[in-house]
Amino acid sequence: MKKLKKITLASIVTACVSMLVTSHSFAQKSAEPIKEVILKSEVKWDHLNPKRGDLAPKAGTLWGDRNGNEPTGFLLRPPEDFQSPPHIHNISYRGIVIQGFIHNDDPDAANMWMPAGSFWTQPKGEVHITSANEKDSLAYIEVEEGPYLVLPKEEHFDSGERPINVDKSNIVWLDASDITWVDPKGVSGTGNGPKVAYLWGDTQDGKLNGTLIRLAAGFTGKINSTGSDFRAVVIKGLPQYKLTEVDIKTLEPGSYFSSMGAAAEHSIVSKTEKETVIYVRTNGKYKVISE
Repeated sequence: MKKLKKITLASIVTACVSMLVTSHSFAQKSAEPIKEVILKSEVKWDHLNPKRGDLAPKAGTLWGDRNGNEPTGFLLRPPEDFQSPPHIHNISYRGIVIQGFIHNDDPDAANMWMPAGSFWTQPKGEVHITSANEKDSLAYIEVEEGPYLVLPKEEHFDSGERPINVDKSNIVWLDASDITWVDPKGVSGTGNGPKVAYLWGDTQDGKLNGTLIRLAAGFTGKINSTGSDFRAVVIKGLPQYKLTEVDIKTLEPGSYFSSMGAAAEHSIVSKTEKETVIYVRTNGKYKVISE
């Protein structure tokens, strides 16, 4: 049985920076994007594995349908001191810790608790356990196909994929001096400008990719997306999202905003004393612009 690999993102970023070539045209398409905001307080919860009832984590869908065949993103809320039995999934998934500590590994591996801001992947068919040691642990889970099923360990198989654990401390943050699709206007002399961390995928236009955006406390600005599929989940902070001049939402961790169908502008204000971290899944490039 293969154990989970513990790696940093440094080698990934080195290989991928050469792909991050900016598109100089961020003009709004004639079609208007369809925007959506879902607050964590509005999420509807049910059991991730109905067969185990209250012993199973709860899940709250943000987009898609984890019981269908489509890509899906949902929140995972384990019970306090949760530990799953060894099991597999029929599909691969990726996860980001939002609150508390999550352990995801081979059943025989020592606990490696990932704090908020950490990232991991779980290949389909691989036997593993998932644990949480905080009362209010929370994670974001994302799949590219469904349905998302929990299956007995006896049905294990080798998909050829290999799992990854990336602790928060191993995330590599880049600013506009490293990549061209974070607007130089957003970088200050104190180094407090917007920063981006590459996680997965292909950053060329039309290709799906996942990144983290880090905004300093006091940030006011925009995320300008060129992709037709832009989905974002707040991992840290309490940013405000401005839909209109009078419709402003405060997004606690676990909240979600998106734009579909066309390029879009997302107005973000981080007025709290804490920085903001946002996970972005998109099929295009974007600029983070500080005002």
